[in-house]
Amino acid sequence: MPATVSEARVDVSLEMIRAARERISGEIFLSPCTHSQAMSERTGLDIYLKLDNLQMTGSFKERGALSRISTLTSEEAARGVVAASAGNHAQGVAYHATRRGIRAVIVMPLTTPLVKVQATRNFGAEVVLHGANYDEACAEAMRLCEAEGMTFIHPFDDPLVMAGQGTIGLEMLEQIPGLEAIVAPIGGGGLIGGIACAVKEVAPHVRVIGVQTSRLPSMAAAMEAGHPVTLEPSTTIADGIAVRRSGDVTFPVTAKYVDEIVRVDEDEIASAILTLLEREKTLAEGAGATALAALMQKRTSLPQGTKTAVLVSGGNIDVTLLSRIIERGLVQDGRLIRLRIHLLDKPGALTELTTIIAAHRANIVDTLYNRAYYGVNLGDTAIDITMETRGRQQVEELLLALTAAGYNYTRVL
Repeated sequence: MPATVSEARVDVSLEMIRAARERISGEIFLSPCTHSQAMSERTGLDIYLKLDNLQMTGSFKERGALSRISTLTSEEAARGVVAASAGNHAQGVAYHATRRGIRAVIVMPLTTPLVKVQATRNFGAEVVLHGANYDEACAEAMRLCEAEGMTFIHPFDDPLVMAGQGTIGLEMLEQIPGLEAIVAPIGGGGLIGGIACAVKEVAPHVRVIGVQTSRLPSMAAAMEAGHPVTLEPSTTIADGIAVRRSGDVTFPVTAKYVDEIVRVDEDEIASAILTLLEREKTLAEGAGATALAALMQKRTSLPQGTKTAVLVSGGNIDVTLLSRIIERGLVQDGRLIRLRIHLLDKPGALTELTTIIAAHRANIVDTLYNRAYYGVNLGDTAIDITMETRGRQQVEELLLALTAAGYNYTRVL
């Protein structure tokens, strides 16, 4: 890291974070930080899960939103607040502004899913749909801010917002005696910056590791360049940290306090979501599962047995996306397989095939016949069979049995 970066002035401090904690105390849920035997065995570390997906709005974002809102003067509160967001920040601002009787206007891109728009309205905000992406929505929010004299609540690049997120770090230190490392997701840097400042100023020996999606590693790119850079747009299931440019305020804080930044890809995030759901009975969105994904894939430099806090930062995930993630995770684990098998188009052919499948205890959940495509010869048919299995070993045994019986198959899923 360039010397000029580490020596840069930072705009958040331990005193600010402690003050934010006083301001938001009683309105923010003290989320549990529970030991996970299953994840400890899986990763080789001593894992504790900080479940901020259990906040009222389903995300850590309301900490920073409330921290900023609670500093408004009576005049500023009377004029209202405005924010640009397609998800968690929108709901955090809407919920805590409305609770205080403050008008909240949230500008969301036109592509925002209806469920998120409705959730934000349900928390009391006025929703303005504008623009094809976050940047265009943000520009409209800034215009409204200037035109109506409202206060803009930035999702991450604000010292008071960062201080609110940093309260998570103070809680982790108190909840886990002897804590040695913290792993958290990185988007624009407000979360990791706040946590890292709080932790390093109190317990400098604790390692702080940030995790980004490989689709949009904006903070990692900033670290390499020595300053924030703007990346090309990309889509990711970790939409909560899909930030093209790290913050100008958050960058020097992250550069000063964060020890390591690693990346995870889409399938690894999906696998972590499924693992949390199955093993820990907790629902995480894409961004919320990135920290665990990095540890499951052993991307960090942490030695075996390190007492590690893993932040599950949010749980707001669209159910249709969740269903696709579950299916993909089952495929990756070898518990769901689809084969395209060529058969003679004659009576009894399917019975012979299903007898082999049943003998290996695979469960057929879907079938599809086709006689006109996939290079099927006249007199033959192709059948796509989707099956549930116990795992990769059972799949391999089934495939060997099909080969031995002379079946020609292609693995489709």
